[in-house]
Parts: sequence; C-alpha cells; structure tokens
Amino acid sequence: MFLKPQSVFKTGQFVSINLLNLSKTMEKNNNEYALVTGATSGIGLELAKLLANDGYNLVIVGRNQETLNNTAAELKSFGVKIATFNKNLFYPDDVYSLYAELKVNNISPSVLINDAGQGLYGKFVDTDLNRELDIISLNITAVIILTKLFLKDRVDKGYGKILNLASIASTSPGPWHSVYHGTKAFILSWSEAIREELKDSGITITALLPGPTATDFFNKALMNNSKIMEDWENFSTAEEVAKDGFTAMMKGDDKIISGLKNKLTVAMSNLSTESMAAHRMGEMQKPQSQKD
Repeated sequence: MFLKPQSVFKTGQFVSINLLNLSKTMEKNNNEYALVTGATSGIGLELAKLLANDGYNLVIVGRNQETLNNTAAELKSFGVKIATFNKNLFYPDDVYSLYAELKVNNISPSVLINDAGQGLYGKFVDTDLNRELDIISLNITAVIILTKLFLKDRVDKGYGKILNLASIASTSPGPWHSVYHGTKAFILSWSEAIREELKDSGITITALLPGPTATDFFNKALMNNSKIMEDWENFSTAEEVAKDGFTAMMKGDDKIISGLKNKLTVAMSNLSTESMAAHRMGEMQKPQSQKD
C-alpha cells in the first residue's frame, strides 16, 4: 500500500518534485503520463524521448537532482510536462514514497517503464555481498513494487502499458555476472506470468531483451576488463534498443529481443543445455587477461 501522506512531507523529499512550467503554446494537448526509471541516461533516456515525442508527459526518477534537472531541460523541448523525482530506488521506502507523491499530485501514469538496473562483475565468491543485495533490490524489488502500485492504480481504468527491461542475460546463466543474469531471468519469467494474468484487463506487459549496448552500464558494473568489451564497436546503440522496445510496447507484444545478433544468441542458448550455455557465457565474459 502507499505510505501515509505525512511521510512524504516529513523527509523533505516532496520538494524534489519539479514540474516544469512550460508555456501553454508549447505544451502538447495530452494528459497522459509515462513513468520512466533510469531516464537520465542510456536506454531509459532514449525511451523517454520517444514517449515525449509521442505526446506523453513524463515522470522521471533519479538519485541526482542536478542530473534530473539537466535531463528535464533536454526533454522539455518536446513540449510536454516533466515531473522530476529525486529518489533512490535501491531503497523500498523511496519507491513507495514516489507513488505516494504521484497520488498527492493527481498523476496516474498510463505507461510504466522499468528501466533502472545495475550489475556487478566478478566471481560470486569474491564480489561484495552488500552491493549485490542492493542490485537485487533495484533490479527486482523496486520493479515489483512499482508494478504492483501501477496495476492497483490502472486496473479499474482498463488500460495501461508496462515495459520491463529483461536483457538477453535473462535467457542463460552468466558466470562472472551471475547475480545480474539471475535478476533478469526473474524479470522475464515474472513479466510473462503477470502478462497472462492481465490478458483481459486492457493492460499489456512487454519484456525488452537487449544484448550488449553502448551505455555506461558496463563501467558501473566494473566490467571494463571483461572479454565481452572487446566487441564494443559492435554493441547496439541505446537509440536502436529503445526504438525496438517502444514499438513492441505500443503494439502490446509480449517480448522483443533487440537486434539480429542477439536473436541468434538467444536461439543458441535455447538449443543448449544449461551447462553448455553457462560455459559459453563464461568464456564471453571472463577477464581479458585470463588465458583461453
């Protein structure tokens, strides 16, 4: 359930909302909002641009207010309203308070983009457990909470769209990046399950499965020494992935694997045993310094 309204104000977080006052001559004639997490960079930013270009007002969420302000300034050129929320989605309380503040401001998004997510590179025995628990909280817990609150708000209205970032990492075990692969496997399975539950509700759920994409994700995940980075020049662009995801979401498709090469990778994984798929992925992701 939502946090009590007073909890929104006592932390001082409510002042973080910044609804840009665009001139009425620039605003598009649309009362629909799209909520986008991870909207300040990469695939999330490109999805936000596509939504704004389609006339959706935007709710964007991030941990850095200055970055949020800069992103909002970029997006306002599309002539839509932008609401920024300074929230840390690693913390469930921030996820709940985000939706409480939306309710206070009479904003009921009809589109939810669960884009925010992180990974951590290394052998599981060596990696930081607290960091991995944070990643599970961001990649899974925050997505579940936002989706639950979105659905509670939208089911009675009879329409809405959700796009969940699942990654081709969801289709095979991922040595050297095991927790990230595990979280994305959950997101894909769970998205397909609740899509079936909601098939007569007017609300669609689409899973987007990009492959390696030229964003800051790998730097944040400490993957710069991974062998997978040797193919950086052939990575998909965030724009390409966002277009595939946006198109599939608007059509109401169940999922979309972005890029032909990634479709082939998933097909190979589907034909392999789990141990074979794990070995292949391990070879792709092991450190560049490690001998073959």
